[in-house]
Amino acid sequence: MQISAKADYAVRALVELAADSARPLTCEGIASAQGIPFRFLKSVFRDLRSAGLVRSQRGCEGGYWLGRDADAISVAEVMTAVDGEFFTVRGERPDRLGRSGTGRSVSDLWSDAESAAYALFGRTTVGDLARGGAEARGEITAVPA
Repeated sequence: MQISAKADYAVRALVELAADSARPLTCEGIASAQGIPFRFLKSVFRDLRSAGLVRSQRGCEGGYWLGRDADAISVAEVMTAVDGEFFTVRGERPDRLGRSGTGRSVSDLWSDAESAAYALFGRTTVGDLARGGAEARGEITAVPA
């Protein structure tokens, strides 16, 4: 699975907004703080605004802020807002591959991977990440050696 730059930037930008929610933040400020190309981030914010994940205001007091509470925005929702389907096999969702015979077991593997990824991204919120990620959710993150 490959996470697109657009999805990475979108999640990082929303976490930045969640971490400093007392005031609107400018696109320039977020781009600088997160090391994201400014022009690319402007495009990402258009998608996030269309999905209702951020609000914006122009002018000297303007900037961006979250459209909803950070704990109500899942990473899966962010990824879908900027990329559409976030787990595909050559452009198709795994459950739509329609393979038979031995190819079916491979399709099932991809479907299981999609389900696991969606479960993780669906239960992880922007608020969780702003508080430190999996540790904030009380999950064990260490992998046994």
